[in-house]
Amino acid sequence: MEQYQKKYEEWYNNPVFDTETKNELEKMKENEEEKKDSFYKDLEFGTAGLRGIVGAGTNRMNKYTVGKATQGLANYIVKNKAEARGVAIAYDSRHMSSQFSELAALILNANGIKTYIFESLRPTPELSFAVRKLGCISGIVVTASHNPPKYNGYKVYWEDGAQITDPIDSQIITEVNAISDFSKIKTISKEEAIAKGLYNVINSEFDDIYLEEIMKNTLNPEEITKAAKKLKIVYTPLHGTGGKIVKKLFEKLGYKNVYSVKEQEEPDGNFPTVSYPNPEDPKAFEYALKLAKEVDSDIVLANDPDADRIGLHVKNNETGEYIAFNGNMIGLTIAEYLISQKKKKGILPKNPALIKTIVSSNMADRICDYYGVKLFLALTGFKNIAARIRQFEKDNSYNCIMGYEESYGCLIGTHARDKDGIIAVMLLCEIAAYYKNRGLTLWDAMLEMYKKYGYYREGQIQVVLEGAAGAEKIQEMMVNMRNNPPKTLGKYNVLKIMDCSIGIEKDLITGGEEKIDLPKSNVLRYTLENDCWCAVRPSGTEPKIKFYMGVRGESLENAEKDLEELTEAMKKYTK
Repeated sequence: MEQYQKKYEEWYNNPVFDTETKNELEKMKENEEEKKDSFYKDLEFGTAGLRGIVGAGTNRMNKYTVGKATQGLANYIVKNKAEARGVAIAYDSRHMSSQFSELAALILNANGIKTYIFESLRPTPELSFAVRKLGCISGIVVTASHNPPKYNGYKVYWEDGAQITDPIDSQIITEVNAISDFSKIKTISKEEAIAKGLYNVINSEFDDIYLEEIMKNTLNPEEITKAAKKLKIVYTPLHGTGGKIVKKLFEKLGYKNVYSVKEQEEPDGNFPTVSYPNPEDPKAFEYALKLAKEVDSDIVLANDPDADRIGLHVKNNETGEYIAFNGNMIGLTIAEYLISQKKKKGILPKNPALIKTIVSSNMADRICDYYGVKLFLALTGFKNIAARIRQFEKDNSYNCIMGYEESYGCLIGTHARDKDGIIAVMLLCEIAAYYKNRGLTLWDAMLEMYKKYGYYREGQIQVVLEGAAGAEKIQEMMVNMRNNPPKTLGKYNVLKIMDCSIGIEKDLITGGEEKIDLPKSNVLRYTLENDCWCAVRPSGTEPKIKFYMGVRGESLENAEKDLEELTEAMKKYTK
């Protein structure tokens, strides 16, 4: 008997599984493909928690796989005697999110652990803030971020408000993997948990505390007041968690011309107006751009379903068209405004630092050079930026004013330890107001930055290789690039090769080697001539290998041409 069939039979015959699950198993009885996909492996609790399709089976998000993850987390918290500190829990608009979050709370309660669960769906960054504000030992967010509707996920945070990292992540994973019997998962009734003071609800008053905190990062409130009646903003939460809290934020800030995309206002796990609720995808802006043209909006903003990412389109006054800002352009726009205004006002902190990921734009380096801010690199994944901030605080060394990654995420300040799409909305609107008062747009501001620092453009290639054969092929590609290091990429000489798997950067001109201050990871990064670069890494969450490119041109047209040529040069490594 095939292993997946054996696991299916175990679930089908085990009395621990409820009637609803048994009915779902009955429906897939004759569908071998569905049965195999549901049971061929266990849904892995990795460093990013759980993520998978909602349904019955060991390779699915369901009350049993979520229960196992929560019991493992509970065992770790109990071992560390931190039950009284509690766990904060939030969830998004996806199918089963509220059920999974309540289940997690009650399992933790059954283990004597206090929980603080939001009364209804909330953004991920608010959860990160809540962990710190409430003094919790841990946090849970039930979300699959921007994945398609059939997915859900489960992310674990630790006491600093960041997603779990080494060594805590591996220790929790060990506890989760040690649970082989679903009947060992503890539970308790909600009534008993409330009576014992273990199950606590976070109500809407906490939203105001969170918003008050992020509004401390407003730099020019007088510019907002001046532009409040003339700046036009279109916003969409893409059927997710951002709608209500962003509406409250706009009201607190005093903007008068905010237009919400009605078709996408209400939370809906089916995401009926978008096939892929991701602000990185231009198709996600279809409804918002239609509304923007009707009302002649200055900017168009979108959060993903858990509101940690931000998407932006900006009106070009010369053409009347809307220009899509990618994640780098968004991060750089905020960084330039934030640092320049703090410098001008004399409120740039001592030892200021900006953190960017290893695959983000080199223009960030030039901004930091110009204003005297120290730039730090982090591996991809915002938890790595959070780890840098944690180290700064531990060493009492640098003050992080911003962290950003090219994948549409940034954090301004240190109120949270994850990317925050809500504070990004706030700052982008303030920047738009600032330039509106000067008769300029955010696109005009971007053009000024290009003139000041150089015409930086970035791109990437993603190659999807699924299954065991795909994983093997990805490994072969990485081995090939290590064993046959390129001396040139396109028209550029390779100056340095950084190999994060061994923590070394080699200078190809001098032959010297230097240790790099980054955790070990399967990433290669090439420093090229003219401040250009390339990088390659396998995705940590999807069956993909990603190739990144960045160039610096003499004009927009020149930069686009150079980027196209460098992209073509990298394509030969994707075969």
